[in-house]
Amino acid sequence: MSDPVPTDGQPVTPASARSTAGGGATEAPPATLWDRMRQDPQYAPEHLALEAVRRLGPEAAQWARQARAEQPEATAETLAEQAVRRFVNRARLSGAVSGAAGLPGAVIDVGVLAWTQARMVLHVAAAHGVDPTHPDRAADLLILQKVHKVAESARLALGVAAGRERAGALFGGGGQPAPLGRVMLRLGVRLAQMAGVRAAKRVVAKVVPGAAIVFGTWANSSATKNLAERSRNLYRQHGGPRVPEPRRPDEAGGQSA
Repeated sequence: MSDPVPTDGQPVTPASARSTAGGGATEAPPATLWDRMRQDPQYAPEHLALEAVRRLGPEAAQWARQARAEQPEATAETLAEQAVRRFVNRARLSGAVSGAAGLPGAVIDVGVLAWTQARMVLHVAAAHGVDPTHPDRAADLLILQKVHKVAESARLALGVAAGRERAGALFGGGGQPAPLGRVMLRLGVRLAQMAGVRAAKRVVAKVVPGAAIVFGTWANSSATKNLAERSRNLYRQHGGPRVPEPRRPDEAGGQSA
């Protein structure tokens, strides 16, 4: 059963955010990330990118190692295509996952789409031998998803978001919270931009409390396919260093004298 629409200022998170897929990664942004993005909607894409690398990068690395072991003849292009098909299908089905109507439901749906897309990008990176757990992947996500145009501005924004995350953990949100409706609207716009929903203005115009919002499957899959092509072009050119193999326990301490 889906979680209810908020009435007490708390964010809505879909039931699927608590479910797990292969590697233990969540199908949707975890509740802690929703909280962080609600408290700091201006930097929602940066918070999502940082969390995606932390949570989804290891899953992508594990998938790539297993795929190469099971398909030793498969090329990087073949593995990338497998990842793209998998996550484009998920994006196509990600609309209206929350079961909630109006603004909360729309924000959740587009957040799930942005999370699924980030997961796909990290799997494509891993397919091409690029370490999906490296902090640089967060900047890649923001550039590929057209939140930022160049790596320098992406890294600067990520640094700001990380600083706010640390400050929030130490001192709490602080200040007077903005009205929930305004926060959710701003968060929805930022996540829609990240997910590549080009009709963001039209979506926002429709996103009012009480209005049922369902993101069209064509819009989700189209935006995700475009992102997949950009991701494959990037990592095809910049493949490496290879995804690191996990060290065995006897290697952790190095060689004895």
